[in-house]
Amino acid sequence: MKNKDSWTHVTGKSIYIDDMITRSDTLHGIVFASSVAKGKIISIDYSKAEKAEGVVRIFTYKDISGENQIGKVVQDEELWAKDEVEFCGQPIALIVAESEFLGRQARNLIEINIEEEEAITTASEAYEKNMILGKPRHFCSGNTKEAFENCDFIFEGKTFSNGQEHLYLETQGCYVIPQENDGLKIFASTQAPTNIQVIVSRVLGIPMHKIEVDVQRLGGGFGGKEDQATAWSTMAAVAVQHLKIPVKIILNRHDDLYMTGKRHPYESTFKIGLTKDLKIKAFEAKYLQNSGAATDLSLAVAERTMFHATNSYFIENVKTSVYSCKTNLPPNTAFRGFGGPQGMFVIESAIAKAANEIGVSKEKIQYKNLIQENDSFYYGQKAKKVETKKCWDIATKTFDFDSLKKEVENFNQKEKYFKKGISIMPIAFGISFTVISMNQARALLHIYQDGSVGISTGAVEMGQGVNTKIVQIAAKEFGLNTSKIKIESTNTTRVANTSPSAASSTTDLNGKALLQACNLIKDRLKKIAANHLDEKEEDLFFESNEIKGKQKSIVWEDLIELALKERAQLSEKGHYITPEINFDREKEKGHPFSYHVYGTAISVVTVDCLRGIYEIDKVHIVHDFGKSMNEDVDLGQIEGGLVQGIGWMTSEEISYNGNGRLLSNSLSTYKIPDLFSIPKEIKVKALETENDSAAIYKSKAVGEPPLMYGIGIYFAIQNAIESFNNNYDLKFHSPFTPEKVLMSLYEPLKQKNPSK
Repeated sequence: MKNKDSWTHVTGKSIYIDDMITRSDTLHGIVFASSVAKGKIISIDYSKAEKAEGVVRIFTYKDISGENQIGKVVQDEELWAKDEVEFCGQPIALIVAESEFLGRQARNLIEINIEEEEAITTASEAYEKNMILGKPRHFCSGNTKEAFENCDFIFEGKTFSNGQEHLYLETQGCYVIPQENDGLKIFASTQAPTNIQVIVSRVLGIPMHKIEVDVQRLGGGFGGKEDQATAWSTMAAVAVQHLKIPVKIILNRHDDLYMTGKRHPYESTFKIGLTKDLKIKAFEAKYLQNSGAATDLSLAVAERTMFHATNSYFIENVKTSVYSCKTNLPPNTAFRGFGGPQGMFVIESAIAKAANEIGVSKEKIQYKNLIQENDSFYYGQKAKKVETKKCWDIATKTFDFDSLKKEVENFNQKEKYFKKGISIMPIAFGISFTVISMNQARALLHIYQDGSVGISTGAVEMGQGVNTKIVQIAAKEFGLNTSKIKIESTNTTRVANTSPSAASSTTDLNGKALLQACNLIKDRLKKIAANHLDEKEEDLFFESNEIKGKQKSIVWEDLIELALKERAQLSEKGHYITPEINFDREKEKGHPFSYHVYGTAISVVTVDCLRGIYEIDKVHIVHDFGKSMNEDVDLGQIEGGLVQGIGWMTSEEISYNGNGRLLSNSLSTYKIPDLFSIPKEIKVKALETENDSAAIYKSKAVGEPPLMYGIGIYFAIQNAIESFNNNYDLKFHSPFTPEKVLMSLYEPLKQKNPSK
């Protein structure tokens, strides 16, 4: 089955928020935000803006009938700033005007006086000043102190991984319409419809049942529309509560870049100890997470960093700590991988440093320490159905790693000003929300009189193909052509209390809820068919628009007609909760993941040593699909995730000045991978495994894991630099932009430590 939205996407018929037909009286909201990162609001004069052409009203915190608070996990974020501002881009007011253009003109007329204070922009500075959100987390396994005493090699270092802009094609937006009895209908571009319902209820001081949130699809999310989509719908809802007229907010690209949080930058240190046979005996890491000005999802992101601190490796003695540091940047938030990539970058950097200092290839240490069946991850979960070595072995054999490496070496011997680099990147990524209560989903299923089927779930389609897979489940279970099945928009009135579409768990959770509903109806239909056909229920199966027995069959539409005559229930709901998962945050031990996804990527790059630019020649991947239910959709996710990871590691450099103002505030100053910077060749081999029943139809989650393959590009580039510059001192500061590469290529001779 092809992606069900392919046709409407390429013909421009897919409907997004800004495509919706709006009421003729619809007004437009423009956000007025702080241009100062930290300071006290002394005065604001709205008078000129209020008198401007087309302005209907300007809303501030004074117009809120409930609480001026949109923080979901921790209530530390105001909808509109009241007395002080804590980041550039912090919303202060909403201008509601007859058009977006007139609202923007009025925004320029607002006069504000802010007493500016010194801003904190880096995690290390916040850490030194004890500006910490929540409690620091500490995971520990074994005894690192004793283990280091028995190591033959010990190395220490520091890393920096920058943030990343989500840059979804569809910017943040919503359309809010008043309903009778003071109700609201909110059309939102959000990964978390229930989150909007909860926050709007709190801010407006009305019960949740008066708020209906509807999501048709998103033009991309990547985590940036999980918590951070909430503010805009809430602002519009406040305006609608007062005006009783529809209000639409669509951020332009500049405002979206300026006002929203990014992937969390991390400043980290590590210590790694190995024995002579290259076994990693001890590992310690300390992560300083730049959380921004409010908690948002930082604490959960930090936790997942800890869960993925050892990536694909078994290390007996591990000690990690993470500090979520409060800075004067927009609150940083969820991003594909959700903290996992930041953790993996540190362990891969530690291994690279150890390999360089010892004088062995990085892949020797990697392979020696891959986690195996019945090992334990250092947070306590037993490794089951492990595919690490299988992925590695198949990748190195299928893509002939030894020959590739030889080709790289031969090329580097012949060429003076071009050098190639090669690396291997294994991954092990846990699938589940780490907040256990979020691992639940519901589905609502209707079979109509003509035999057509309608499905509602809590899954939000944002380009990842979840709607396609949901339709496939119903088609498979009832033996129907997909043309008979419609998937409805995600709606809080039809399916309530939804978890966000995130954590790579959307298809598993919502698919299994739908599967439950399908099975309940199938059981009823089998009883009716068995009586009609004089067949045994256990012999009946659904296929090709019929229900068939050993001798007889009945057409689907006729069966539904029979069921209606017998007054059978043809609507059903499913409720699924992920079994077995648990985690004790007092002991920092448990079984937080339903299963793990494994894989291995081999990357080859070519660096132009005169200019510092580089090309990615090839990325060859063996990926653990489980038993993919839609390989086309899954391949799209792997390729997209890979390239997004490459962008994070190479070109996408978030930059703020010392006053907390975003400098990379346009697509001329923020560089995402384009057609000329993606790998020339991407090959993906599916590792088909049937051992994991935790995934829907054993088809493993594929959203987040492939992003981590991009980390391998960083080390391939570094490998090429080492071939050119013998004086190069390894550094682990991403992204590895051409400017940094050029400086590294011509890094002067460093004073060597005589003790080495």
